[in-house]
Amino acid sequence: MNYDELSLLKKTELLNRARQIGLRGRSKMTKAELIEALVDIESGEEASFVDEPGPVIPIPGVSLEDRAEARVRRIDLYDRLADLVDQERRCRWRSIEGHVCGLPVVRGEETCALHCDRDRYDTAIPITGRLGFDTWPTLLRHLHLATYDIDAIGLDPVVHEMAWHMLNGIYYDYFRVEVEGIENLPMDGPAMIVANHGGAALPYDAAMLALAVLNEAPRPRRVRVSATEIFNMLPWVSHMYRKVGAVYATHEDARHLLERGAMLGVFPEGESGFMKPVWQAYHVQRFGRGGFVQLAEQTGTPIVPVAILGAEEVHPAVAVSKRLAQLVRFIFPQQRVEEIAVFLNPVPLPVRWRIRFLPPVMPENPGVEPDPLRMLERSEDIRRSVQTTLDTLLAARGTAFS
Repeated sequence: MNYDELSLLKKTELLNRARQIGLRGRSKMTKAELIEALVDIESGEEASFVDEPGPVIPIPGVSLEDRAEARVRRIDLYDRLADLVDQERRCRWRSIEGHVCGLPVVRGEETCALHCDRDRYDTAIPITGRLGFDTWPTLLRHLHLATYDIDAIGLDPVVHEMAWHMLNGIYYDYFRVEVEGIENLPMDGPAMIVANHGGAALPYDAAMLALAVLNEAPRPRRVRVSATEIFNMLPWVSHMYRKVGAVYATHEDARHLLERGAMLGVFPEGESGFMKPVWQAYHVQRFGRGGFVQLAEQTGTPIVPVAILGAEEVHPAVAVSKRLAQLVRFIFPQQRVEEIAVFLNPVPLPVRWRIRFLPPVMPENPGVEPDPLRMLERSEDIRRSVQTTLDTLLAARGTAFS
């Protein structure tokens, strides 16, 4: 049928026709979108609609062209993720109670992503073969039955996948993250991602960095971001933070992961970078005492510098307060914070993000304790490379929203 003939049909008739040919996302389409999709399919062209992660809500400052581009990028992600599993074969793993798994198996394996021993905690393979709220009943079933193991640090693959799907709405539609240099990221073995820090309220940069690797890299590796004390001290927050893959910012946790070939994300600026006022935005602070360089040398891990543009404008800090910091230290004595940023907007601004991965810095003497002076020099070289890249990105862009 052509466009004019389809236009004469009622929407219920169009939905029945779409159901017969297996058109995905039909329940969320308007009548006009249904007609266009059916015309594309019946003319031999591929429909450009997929299931949305939720209702399409207008976002001030985000154009319709941005939303359309986000949808195309999401389609590409879904296609790449679908290739990681074999829907024709099912996992025959059975629990002690007799519960059969029944999930699709990982390509090249005999079991699913939950019960596969190979790279279970490093490669993020969708458990059902795709992301979506309609997969959550299956995920919650396995979460409730506890049919799988979590890693020693606390990563829960099911909770991680659910968070991945929810945060993708922010990644694609709200912040419209653009990624460059993803080819500089190692796809095998340990790696340490070192980035500038900002946010003032929540660690948006940690989430967007992890999503950039999951969504853009040829192999969706999990980035185990190291977090400061407060995110590991709040009862409910610390529990969920561990489950989505974050780790406590200690050498012990970091070494444990790197020695097992994981990808670790660190922000050496620490609290001084996170709480920068708006007039110091994108002025990269000192990278601590170079402890990340020492750890990389000891474990023979390459360092991938990353410049993140956008995090420091989500909640622009108009002031910093030492009195608020004293209050935080009174409630959480172990929290190392000297100043607290004061920001005015409770809702994050929809600024456009840019993340650029720089060429990796290889260890000079793997397994050897580095010279303290050389360690500081290398730390400063990496900080300078991130600062230079940020300056280049700032000079090339227009406004924070374009």
